[in-house]
Amino acid sequence: MLGYKFGEYLPEKDQRSRFERMLDIFTELVTHTSGDVDEALDWMQQLDKQYNLFDEQYTFDDFVAELKAKGYIRDEDEKGKGKPVLSSKGEQHIRKKALDQIFGNLKKGGNGQHSTKFTGGGDERTEERRPFRFGDKTEQIDFAESFRNAQINHGVDSGMITENDLEVVEQEFKTMTSTVLMIDISHSMILYGEDRITPAKKVAMALSELIMRKYPKDTLDIVVFGNDAWEIQIKDLPYLTVGPFHTNTVAGLERAMDILRRKKSSNKQIFMITDGKPSCLLENGEYYKNSSGLDPYIVNKCFNLARQCRKLKVPITTFMIATDPYLQQFVEDFTEANNGRAFFTGLKGLGDTMFSDFENNRRRKF
Repeated sequence: MLGYKFGEYLPEKDQRSRFERMLDIFTELVTHTSGDVDEALDWMQQLDKQYNLFDEQYTFDDFVAELKAKGYIRDEDEKGKGKPVLSSKGEQHIRKKALDQIFGNLKKGGNGQHSTKFTGGGDERTEERRPFRFGDKTEQIDFAESFRNAQINHGVDSGMITENDLEVVEQEFKTMTSTVLMIDISHSMILYGEDRITPAKKVAMALSELIMRKYPKDTLDIVVFGNDAWEIQIKDLPYLTVGPFHTNTVAGLERAMDILRRKKSSNKQIFMITDGKPSCLLENGEYYKNSSGLDPYIVNKCFNLARQCRKLKVPITTFMIATDPYLQQFVEDFTEANNGRAFFTGLKGLGDTMFSDFENNRRRKF
């Protein structure tokens, strides 16, 4: 019996230019430094000493000059002075890179193509056919199939066509979805030496780029929450950092609900990335904080907001990146109160899980 014959493994040669290869490394580093170009370039020099990234033919200075010439970074001062900072092109490149890493190379398409599970008088044609029914629109009729049915039923030369011969093309409704993405920026997101904020930030950048490219009629608003909660713009995502904050989940939910009340779309949802327990409230201008276990007063406030969202038909999907059993139990109770969804995922699976859930929601009528 013949077995397998192995030959020499010859990996495919990287066809990218030196600049493109170095740009990948720089993009990853500047994401970890929260948009600090100086620090990212310093890290590149340290890597160069260890791994010889550059040589006499293509030096570190050549790379920095090309970054500026191609518009990825610029000098902070318009006169060419000051430290280098990301340009708008550089910010967009980071988002695109996050999209490619997490969600794959997705082509731009459709204008808000969020299909529901219902068929009927919509505007997206499907492959399904059915007999004509009273009330169907003329433009839904598949005349080629209808004439074919008429020839089969009445003969090729009869020229007769009846209502029973008509077939129509099923159509689906397209819906617009408004999403609020909540990101926990409390101190626990970098606690114990584990960087949790960078993966969360990458997912947020990828999701924002996905929506802008594939579903431009949709809306995505981003809320960060620590002691307080506030909105940030998509362009601010590369610079997002963790602060010395507690976790005011209540403030984040209230801000998200306030945003969604102003949206006209019928489909609304909240995504929340967190790793910690709610430990803070702001009442009457003063902070009430309790980091010891789950405070019933704070927890009940969260449950009340979850129920309010449920009444407003706003599902909350929680992506929990902590493994403590008592915190997971809190998330399960919170999810039950909202009738939403929860995913207990590691950092590596966060992007895939969020993408799958987002795509599934495109087919679900909230």
